[in-house]
Amino acid sequence: MALELVILPCLADNYAYLVRDPSTDTIFVVDVPEAAPILTALSTRGWKLNQILITHHHNDHIAGVEALAQATGAHVIGAEADAHRLPPLDIMVAPGQRLPIGMQKVDVIDAGGHTLGHVAYHFPAAGLLFSGDSLMSWGCGRLFEGTPAQMFDSLARLSALPDDTLVCSGHEYTEANGRFALSLEPENPALLSRMADVRARRAEGQPTVPATLALEKATNPFLRSDDEKLRAAMALPADASPLATFTEARARKDRF
Repeated sequence: MALELVILPCLADNYAYLVRDPSTDTIFVVDVPEAAPILTALSTRGWKLNQILITHHHNDHIAGVEALAQATGAHVIGAEADAHRLPPLDIMVAPGQRLPIGMQKVDVIDAGGHTLGHVAYHFPAAGLLFSGDSLMSWGCGRLFEGTPAQMFDSLARLSALPDDTLVCSGHEYTEANGRFALSLEPENPALLSRMADVRARRAEGQPTVPATLALEKATNPFLRSDDEKLRAAMALPADASPLATFTEARARKDRF
């Protein structure tokens, strides 16, 4: 049975994801930029929160965790490697672990690069990936702590998931990320088509997340490091490695 997904805007441009497993009435949320919107959504639906999943330690993803846990009694789940800088954890997880939530089996994936200790949560039966600030809608997170090689490896792990996976990332950055992608390839028809869709959604006040992994693989420059057209657009040597291509694209995004 499919999971019920509620996308909750928080702060200026963050998202929290509130999810219900209808087979067991298990309710969880991924990242808590602030508690109030989540408490309101729970109250409106008459839901009782069971778990809080954390992707990484940045304050705009965890600032509301302790207040939400105190208000609901939900168990807090996060990376053992990051426990020293996360809110108090009830369950510590590590990459490679499979975690039961309701009737779902959740794969914890190493998503380091934006930060060290960043994890993503993949729900294979439901086709959902909660990627935080690693793989983002039409982009990837800035490398605050990790290296280009670490993020490159993380994105390779995530891009190996099924193409119909819905990527639930942490921010409404899609249009800005798309402007960067188009700065590299302004005539790319796939990019132009996606930008038209993104702008139409934003004009209607709709979120641009989640996006399918297939769409990301076709349009996200950080998942196209082996694409000769992208290498040529950046005037890189034809034999530039995928890692070198990714590194150059990330450096350009930092300056964009």
